[in-house]
Amino acid sequence: MRAVSTSRIEARFRELRERGAKGLVVYLTAGDPTLEDTGRILEAVDRGGADVIELGVPFSDPLADGPVIQGASERALRSGATLRIILEWLPRWREAVRAPMILFSYFNPVLQFGLERFAREASRAGADGVLIVDLTPEEAEPYVAAMRAQNLDTVFLASPTSTDARLKRAAELSSGFLYLISRTGTTGERSELSASARTLVEGARRFTQLPLAVGFGISDPAQVREVQAFADAAVVGSAVVHAIEERYHSAGAAAIEQFVRALKEGRSPA
Repeated sequence: MRAVSTSRIEARFRELRERGAKGLVVYLTAGDPTLEDTGRILEAVDRGGADVIELGVPFSDPLADGPVIQGASERALRSGATLRIILEWLPRWREAVRAPMILFSYFNPVLQFGLERFAREASRAGADGVLIVDLTPEEAEPYVAAMRAQNLDTVFLASPTSTDARLKRAAELSSGFLYLISRTGTTGERSELSASARTLVEGARRFTQLPLAVGFGISDPAQVREVQAFADAAVVGSAVVHAIEERYHSAGAAAIEQFVRALKEGRSPA
């Protein structure tokens, strides 16, 4: 059974709601460019104002990821990042980061690791929740039971092609927030927001009072603000990973902090 205590993710969204504010969820790949750098980047993202951080577990066959995140996964795998290694490093990263942290993974590494073992070690390491990108709600009950037993939030995905039944089930199994994909296809930066995003939020609201976060293709402060006008949070992934690739080596963690702060404050980065 899930403990009565409020999770960090729930508390963060409650705080935002009480202030009349909207959230920013930031994705980055653990181990890109190295495990040591990941700690510095996480601190920079936290200082920049991310409300929730999704920490991606690199995977060799990332079907839902566009070229930017695929490249980050390849660099992370070359640097030695695996699920086991990430869980070993996570406690020291957690100590320096205030924002809630979600482990973002494909199901294969978690299944190979073992559901109960993964849940125990993720919780012990300081994770606040888990998002499995390729696990459907219809097959997720054992996973949800294992995560909830360790007080980990379970975040599920829904897309513009989700049926009402799928949307309802994803909402029922989610805790913390529900992640809505703004468009079909893979992740990646886009020049404009999909028109289906608002419709999807309206549809999801019929089934849940959880915070609704919209991601896929959100690339700049203007798009963040556009999403926040009708959803509870915007998720930015590829644009942040791209900034890490382009700016981190030349300008350091301060450049990543500045990039995230611009997204948070709704202004163009320098």
